[in-house]
Amino acid sequence: MSYPPPLYRGDDGEASAAYRPVATPPEISNQPGNDVHYLATGESTGGQLGLYRWEFGPKRSGPDPHFHRAITESFYILSGAVQVYDGTRWVDTSPGDFLFVPQGGVHGFKNVSGEPASMLILFTPGAPREEYFEVLADIGQGRRDPLVGAERDAFMAKHDTYWLDD
Repeated sequence: MSYPPPLYRGDDGEASAAYRPVATPPEISNQPGNDVHYLATGESTGGQLGLYRWEFGPKRSGPDPHFHRAITESFYILSGAVQVYDGTRWVDTSPGDFLFVPQGGVHGFKNVSGEPASMLILFTPGAPREEYFEVLADIGQGRRDPLVGAERDAFMAKHDTYWLDD
């Protein structure tokens, strides 16, 4: 495996880094009891990656097993205990644990501990996941009616999310 072709062709580098202080408020809060921080979006990285800090409240939450056709997803546990589904079983994780899921890999994650937990979620390439998270947060908080039937199917397909029960 070799490095990809260069995208930057200048000789001196440039001041183009994006700094985000830890105190920056989350973009989504209370989903239910969760905070989601958009550390780097597909838009801000030119489609290269999306990186999110997911902070679980103590209430049980997280998606059931599903897969993506176009994007990879990775999880790095920062604090607490999160269960991740690796395609065959639910695994209890602890800080420092990591799960990489290639395109087509079945996965899920849940906080069932009754305690707060946090993790990083990395998507490659950087698909526009923000609308997906925001719509589901609005539904979870009763600000929007649940998606059903063809509307749900179209929304999930638009966001490259395929549930095992579909």
